[in-house]
Order: sequence, then structure tokens, then C-alpha cells
Amino acid sequence: MSTRQLPERGGLFRFTAPRPPREERCELCAAALPDPGHRHLVDTENRALACACDPCARLLEVSGASAGRFRAVPGRYLSDTGHGLDEAAWERLRIPVGVAFFFRNSALDRLVALYPSPAGATESEPEPEAWQSVLDASPLAGLLEPDVEALLLRRHRGRVECHLVPIDICYELVGRMRLRWQGFDGGAEARADLEEFFGHVRERARAVGGGPS
Repeated sequence: MSTRQLPERGGLFRFTAPRPPREERCELCAAALPDPGHRHLVDTENRALACACDPCARLLEVSGASAGRFRAVPGRYLSDTGHGLDEAAWERLRIPVGVAFFFRNSALDRLVALYPSPAGATESEPEPEAWQSVLDASPLAGLLEPDVEALLLRRHRGRVECHLVPIDICYELVGRMRLRWQGFDGGAEARADLEEFFGHVRERARAVGGGPS
């Protein structure tokens, strides 16, 4: 297993750097955007997030319109409480922290695993059998929309949470952890922020049943 630090680009930088005093604008049509609460697109060429107004995001959601460089990030949240990921499966992933997210990169045509760290989003490269354990553990893995949705996992108190979420909130989490992380284990502020974040995910998520097929 190897890890490498991803460069901070585009969307992640938005969450980790101080906000500029200027007004946020849609990066497609330049319309003024509400802050917070506006939509995001994935720039598949640059592996970055771009801000968007609702009309532009909806246009890209039309069937066939998202085949180009930009793809609209959808808003669905799903949770699988019957998944097959346990402590042993998590250990095989060899991820050094208790949170990770997986998304399908359409350019690479494979899953990519990232986890938050004090330095930002770090990519992990699990062994093939560990990858397969994730794919087999939950039907959510097969529902992921490439580039724009992620399988978000959290190992906590002897169990693993499994959610399908919009990709932009994963990078939001990375930015929040980087800003608040202190010491070896993150510190009380980072842990409290993580609890708040996953509470928000649980509130929004619709449960799906069945676990592994």
C-alpha cells in the first residue's frame, strides 16, 4: 500500500483558504451566487470543483449534457446500515485514519481512495483484495455516479458507517479537518466537528437495505 499527497486544486482550496472578499459567481455564466448554498460542478479535466448557479447545474443534469468537461454534483444522500464492512475489512484497507471516501474517476476508469489528513486530501492505494472488499460490501458502491458522488466510510467505536454522498461535501470535510486538526489524534475540536458533520449526513440520508448482494 502506498500513499501520495494530492495537490490542492480547485474545490479543495475553496474550503481550506480564507474566503476572498469578492462575491462568488458561477464559473460558467458569471451569475452572482448565494453563499453558502450554491451548487458545484466537477471539472473532470482539472480534477477540481467549480461553483455554479442552479440553471447551469440543472442544464448539465439533463441526460447527455454532462458528458463533457463539467458534471453537476447531485444532491442525493444514501446510507447502508446492512453493509458488510467490518473491522477486518477496514484493516485490509490500511488507511491510517478513521475516515475515507471512494469515488470512480472516469478518466482513470477506476476507484480512487482518499482520506483527510493535516496536510489535506491524501490518496491511498489499497491492495486489490481490499478494493474488492469495498465493492462487495455494499450495493452503494455500484450506485456511484462517476466523478460526482463518493462512498464515505467512517470507522468509529468498533463499527463502520457507509454512506453515498455528493463529492463536494467530502472535500468540505477534508478542509474542515485540516483547519482544526491538532496533535496526533486531531484534538477535541476536530473530533467534535467530525461528529457534527456525520450527524448532518445521517439526517439527510435515505436508508437503503440489503447490504451485500
